[in-house]
Amino acid sequence: MDRLIEAIEEAQNPSVVGLDPTPALVPPQVVDSFTDEVRESIEDESELPAARLAVAYFEFNRAIIDAVADIVPAVKPQIAMYEAIGPAGVDTYTMTCEYAQQQGLYVLGDIKRGDIGSTAAAYAGHLSGVTDGDGLYDPWHEDAVTVNPYLGTDGITPFVEAAAAHDKDIFVLVRTSNPSSSELQELELAGGEKLYERTADLVEGWGADTIGRHGYSHVGAVVGATHPQEGKALRARMPHIFFLVPGYGAQGGKAGDVAGMFDADGSGAIVNSSRGIIGAWRKSEEYREDMSADDALDLVARCARKAAQDMRDDLRVNVYR
Repeated sequence: MDRLIEAIEEAQNPSVVGLDPTPALVPPQVVDSFTDEVRESIEDESELPAARLAVAYFEFNRAIIDAVADIVPAVKPQIAMYEAIGPAGVDTYTMTCEYAQQQGLYVLGDIKRGDIGSTAAAYAGHLSGVTDGDGLYDPWHEDAVTVNPYLGTDGITPFVEAAAAHDKDIFVLVRTSNPSSSELQELELAGGEKLYERTADLVEGWGADTIGRHGYSHVGAVVGATHPQEGKALRARMPHIFFLVPGYGAQGGKAGDVAGMFDADGSGAIVNSSRGIIGAWRKSEEYREDMSADDALDLVARCARKAAQDMRDDLRVNVYR
């Protein structure tokens, strides 16, 4: 987690932008502008909808990355949005991750994998890359990934080993921001603790052998901004675990809610905003349906930059107090 902490310290900004494009978040003229170009490159007309979305997603992501790269230390692409449009979307995901790394950003792949044994080890290839006779190849370009802990230690160990071996990180779901998370995460166990608290203890143990120079391990935790009191208690319960905090902004979490999830030095957490930044253009009075694709992307970039700056300033006031 050292590289992420140092990137945050350099930016003086503990925020991460979620790159989760959907057809509703990308201006329609941007998608339409690639129709003719994409049609020339496909063999079957049925491939056109997915192919032009894939190209539009990448141009949309690139505009946002260029706009925020000097403000935020990290981005978090959600792979489901790309997998939803098939192989072309997966290509866009890897291209987005690679481009973000080229701009100096830490890339947190939100892949939420969970399995055991050789399957978990295969998923952990997101971190370890592909090895053959010619050396190591990294097709994913991720610095960290999210992991589901429901299968226990068997499902986590392959990821921890890959992360430690390649100086990368994982973030384990502990107390998530969605409303129905309470159906499982708040279940009371025989000893009186809640399930998410027991998960927190496991996470602290899973990372115990990988603690870096800043006091945090290669194993992080996902703790939602919509649970401020629980998050504050988890900060004390997991002193060596770095938090990824979703739920800020569009989901209702505020900077004051997440302040307790940081340690006494203002470190220990990074806060995610997705729609609030990449969809900021939709609230702009400048948008017009008849504007060109280039002008629409320029608006996307300008609005994303302003939203990222506002988030940075909001967190600075509440966290670095």
